[in-house]
Amino acid sequence: MKVEVSRRRFLQGSIALSVVGGSSLGLTSLVAGEEKVQQKATIKVPTLCEMCVNKCAAIAKVEGGIVTKLDPNPHFPKSKNMLCPRGVAGIHALYDPDRLKYPMVRIGEKGEGKFKRVTWDEAYEAIFHGTDRFKGLKQIMEEEKDNRSAIGYCAGEGMAEHTYRAFMADKFGSSNFVNHASICLQTTVSGYALTIGGYGQADLENAEYVIMAGANRAEAILTPDTMDLFKRTRGRGAKLICVDPRYTNTAVQADEWLPIRVGTDLAFVLALTYVVIKEGLYNIDFVENMVKGFHVYKLHILENKYTPEWAEGITGISAEKIRKTAREFMAAAPRAIYYQGRRTAWSSHDFQLRRAQAIFSALGGGIDIKGGIIFGTKVPLGEHEINAPMYANAQERIDKKEAALVGGAGTWIGFRNMIAEGRTPYPMRGMFIYKQNPMLSVPNTAKTKKMFEKLDLVVAIDTMPSDTVMMADVVLPECSYLEREDPVKSFGGVQPSIALRQKVIEPLYESRPVHEILGGLAKKISKPLFEITKKYDEDVQGEIKDRSEKEVYAEDGFDLTDMFQKSQEEINEHMVVSKHGKEAYEQLKKYGVYYPDMAEHFKQTSANEFRYYPEEKKAYTVSKWLEGAAVSIDTCVNEKEIAALQRKLKTSSGKVECVLGYMTKKGVDAMPTWHDKYLIPIPEGKFKFVSGRHAQFTQNATQNNIMLLDQVKENHLWINDKEAAKRGIQFGDWVEVESKVGKVQIKAYPTNKIIPGVVFYIHGFGAQSTGLTFGYRNGASDNVIIEDRIEPVFGSAAMHETIVDVRRV
Repeated sequence: MKVEVSRRRFLQGSIALSVVGGSSLGLTSLVAGEEKVQQKATIKVPTLCEMCVNKCAAIAKVEGGIVTKLDPNPHFPKSKNMLCPRGVAGIHALYDPDRLKYPMVRIGEKGEGKFKRVTWDEAYEAIFHGTDRFKGLKQIMEEEKDNRSAIGYCAGEGMAEHTYRAFMADKFGSSNFVNHASICLQTTVSGYALTIGGYGQADLENAEYVIMAGANRAEAILTPDTMDLFKRTRGRGAKLICVDPRYTNTAVQADEWLPIRVGTDLAFVLALTYVVIKEGLYNIDFVENMVKGFHVYKLHILENKYTPEWAEGITGISAEKIRKTAREFMAAAPRAIYYQGRRTAWSSHDFQLRRAQAIFSALGGGIDIKGGIIFGTKVPLGEHEINAPMYANAQERIDKKEAALVGGAGTWIGFRNMIAEGRTPYPMRGMFIYKQNPMLSVPNTAKTKKMFEKLDLVVAIDTMPSDTVMMADVVLPECSYLEREDPVKSFGGVQPSIALRQKVIEPLYESRPVHEILGGLAKKISKPLFEITKKYDEDVQGEIKDRSEKEVYAEDGFDLTDMFQKSQEEINEHMVVSKHGKEAYEQLKKYGVYYPDMAEHFKQTSANEFRYYPEEKKAYTVSKWLEGAAVSIDTCVNEKEIAALQRKLKTSSGKVECVLGYMTKKGVDAMPTWHDKYLIPIPEGKFKFVSGRHAQFTQNATQNNIMLLDQVKENHLWINDKEAAKRGIQFGDWVEVESKVGKVQIKAYPTNKIIPGVVFYIHGFGAQSTGLTFGYRNGASDNVIIEDRIEPVFGSAAMHETIVDVRRV
């Protein structure tokens, strides 16, 4: 999206959802009237799943206006005719009896869950003017003299996130955005990007050796590349080393399990690097041509004596195992990957861990090459321009000093803590929340609740009555992903394509897509807010003197409605047709997928296998080759030699960066370095707590999905069986887990599949909202007990540094 600038009752009890004047519509009442039936005939509509981040392609079967089945769409290279249990359960997201059905305004105490059903116009009116229970935008902006940044906003991951963000940032004008990045992949993505030029993708289909540390792909991300890898492990072509304090399903499928102590991964990687450097196992030509600062890094590793013996005392992994792993990795290189990871920071040194991983992979030449970390390419899309105003009184974001490098997505913990602790540089008065549940997704739930209690206005746009929705003043119901068309997206990779989430049926109840929700809000608040801007913005006052007020309002982007003059469908069509023509758009609508020469290349090769691109057209290597670097696809050529050919990566030097000297000015080590403070001791009788995901669930988004809960009803506390026996804890016993910030009760699962001194349970349970029939108090929430520790480089959540006590109750 191109932006053109014209100018400058909760911690001690439950939350009850009650709606005055509300009604509940079940499936029977929904289809009883003929007016509710959009289609009488059976149709099939290609669309994209939204049950996890992968966005697999699906085909929805619609009978009599009812979605009866979701099948995989074979045309999408990314999902390869696969739809996991979550994807199939997407029907419940549509027909969940608890879903938000109409706009609501709070009439009880904040967090009490008492709302009044209103019309959309009444909801917008409440947002602008407030009620006797809360203040509105008009009063807040008057009191803050048009500092638009006094209203923060957050969003969860999704295809319409950028539409929401563009409105809040570029049109409304607030700088205070926080999204899932700092409680997800921020340090990982940044660590790899600054080191090798991009996060990239692990080519698991072609890799011969994979070290997977902490990532549990056999349970968390069941996608085609996950299956591609596991088909070849355990002596079938690829070797998988699982490094994890738990014996997970990934460890079951691995060739070897290395049970590492929590928070010591950096020491493990540094020791691997020591072996490779000391024994000269790295790709010498690649290092010479493509690695900057290697000799400095080499001295750093050797002089600090990051030996396998040193690491054994820290990690619990034997020196012999470390040496064996390092040697095997480099023997398989460049088709060898230290898997990047797909989750939040484990510890305060996560950024340096990811850097060390990237450098270690690079030493084998496995960057931008088949079987290694690949960058792929994209099929281009056209642009949708936004006329963005500049607000003179809008202040910069509040949390920029909470970490060394706070970017545009902010630091959730830092942002939240500043508001809760009353130390913001200017008053933070309100927050808009789109499809995110910070009450359950941000560490230290008690503090998140305190933040919301301090805000004058909280607006939640969501599909479900989550714990966060319960803290809102105004609730705006978004329709489910099967009821809307989202912004068209280009999916990059080795086999890039454009895919479209199409509307399968018309929105049910009074729900709307976010594009329409924001368009309606803009219509209500645009001119009234401009009147406030005129009073306090001297730049606007000067422009009006030189030109007419009408011209300034329209031409300089202050008309918030101009972003929504075209429907999402019209925008999508333009973005495809402008680059690829009408025929491409028609193909996209018909199949849900488009890429050049799709009709020629797409072919079914077996019962459930398809060809999307010929091998020679797959984008395994995409970096710019330097003059004189002849690329050969001759299979007789040694891949180590191909990996070593000189080319330009997307880093400042065009090479792998071992040393980031400029980071020292920010108090950050220029090279991955181990400090003794990283090893957080576990007091006698206590445990370090870790959490993770399960394939049946997507964070908190699926906690009310009965189709998935039928598979895994609740979460349990994993505890080492010998330590459980000492405490008299047996399977199914209720235990209390307590940290410095909170406590939960959960059933126990004593097992020998977790190392001593560590306890674990799955994320995505423990909702306190009684608006969720199936999810209410179902298991325990991890973020109630996780401490709000901040990783110091990007302000990410260091989620595996919490010490807890466990006792039988």
